[in-house]
Amino acid sequence: PGTNGQHAFYQLIHQGTKLIPCDFIAPVETHNPIRDNLHHKILLANFLAQTEALMRGLTEEEVRQSSNANDELLIYHKTFRGNRPTNSFVLPRLTPFILGMLTAAYEHKIFVQGQIWNINSYDQFGVELGKQLAKVILPELDATQPVTAHDSSTNGLINFINKYRKWTPTTK
Repeated sequence: PGTNGQHAFYQLIHQGTKLIPCDFIAPVETHNPIRDNLHHKILLANFLAQTEALMRGLTEEEVRQSSNANDELLIYHKTFRGNRPTNSFVLPRLTPFILGMLTAAYEHKIFVQGQIWNINSYDQFGVELGKQLAKVILPELDATQPVTAHDSSTNGLINFINKYRKWTPTTK
C-alpha cells in the first residue's frame, strides 16, 4: 500500500462509512531493486504507516496542533477514528511457494467462515447464474443487428461492444 495504491481506495478504508477490515501483505525483499532499494523502502514505509494510521486515527486536537487549523469544516474532514482492523503479513520474499501458502490460508479462512456462518462457501449460485447468462450472451457478441433480449443496460453494453469490435462475426 501507499504511494503506488489508489488514494481514493485508502481514503475509503480510513474514513468510509463502513468498517473495512484489511490485510496488508508486503515482501521484505523486492524482485526489482531500483536505486539501492529506495523505491521498495518507500513502499515498505507506506505499508507500515498506513496500518499504523488505521490503528491510531487522527484526533481533532492533533489536527488543530499540527496545522493551526481554525476552519471547522477542514478540521472535521481531516479527523478520523482509528481502531480500523488490519492484519500485516511481512514476507521475507514473495516466491511461488509463499504465494501458494497465502492462497491456501485464504481458502481455509473462507472455509472456516462458511462453516461458522452456515454458508456453503464453494457453491456460488450467483457465479452459476452468470455462467448461464454468459452462454446466452456469447453468440450475441457476433450479432450483426442490435441486441434487445436483455435489460436496457446489458443490451446497451452488448451493442456498444458489437459496434466497436475488431473481430469478424462468426456465423453458424
